[in-house]
Amino acid sequence: MEICCRKVGISGEEGIFMFHGATALSMDAKGRMAIPTRRRDALCSPANGSLVLTAHPERCLLLYPQPAWLAIQQRITELSALARRLLIGFAEEIEIDSAGRMLVPPALRSYANLEKDIWMVGQVDRFEIWSEVGWQQQQAAMLALGDKLLPPGFVAL
Repeated sequence: MEICCRKVGISGEEGIFMFHGATALSMDAKGRMAIPTRRRDALCSPANGSLVLTAHPERCLLLYPQPAWLAIQQRITELSALARRLLIGFAEEIEIDSAGRMLVPPALRSYANLEKDIWMVGQVDRFEIWSEVGWQQQQAAMLALGDKLLPPGFVAL
């Protein structure tokens, strides 16, 4: 599935990026992953090229454009000390190089068990980056829930 994004706001006005879709990517031996061309502008233009990559409790990574990260920092400071240590302690400012790649720091690669085959999954204001095994486990968990995955009223979507 191709990753897609569009710039919308709460009532359709411009200002908030909506990232969706999932795509398989490869990470090279140096820990660099190529951001699909269609995503680079969407990720970088509102952030002047500055992105934030951090850890998530489910052993994936979260990739935010800088403005989206700044918007949630206050909420993060209200979390437990352990949650703050995870989300803020692992946070790294990331830039995309001229070849469209970003370097995933070794500590984050290790935390998320990232190897060569990875997945980039849009989640409205951010992307999740999963190992192949982690993404397969997430899909299995979703399928196991069946019609209980979505609340009443959403099943008919």
